[in-house]
Amino acid sequence: MRYLSLLLLGPWLVLLAWIYWAAWKRSRRTWQHKAYDMTVIVVALATAYGCALAAYDDIATQNIGNFGRESGSIWKQVMPALYGYGGFAVVMVAGLLVKLLLRKRRRDLLSR
Repeated sequence: MRYLSLLLLGPWLVLLAWIYWAAWKRSRRTWQHKAYDMTVIVVALATAYGCALAAYDDIATQNIGNFGRESGSIWKQVMPALYGYGGFAVVMVAGLLVKLLLRKRRRDLLSR
């Protein structure tokens, strides 16, 4: 059950990574641009994996009462998915902002 949230979250993260890769295809002219984009994607996926596993370990399990499990045990799978998606999004947005800032800086240097 530890990896269920990753299994459910994985296809969505792969789709978002592919969209990032496809959206910047035209501006990826050199191997440095390709390496940067690949690094951002790999770091984002690794961060999502790490955040999801950390969240799974952090969530307290519910005790079994007289009438079975108490409500709230679904959070053992929901929180890792939320943490994983959050970590992925933070890295992707940071990578995108750095890419845009570097692009603007390069354009400013070329226009001088």
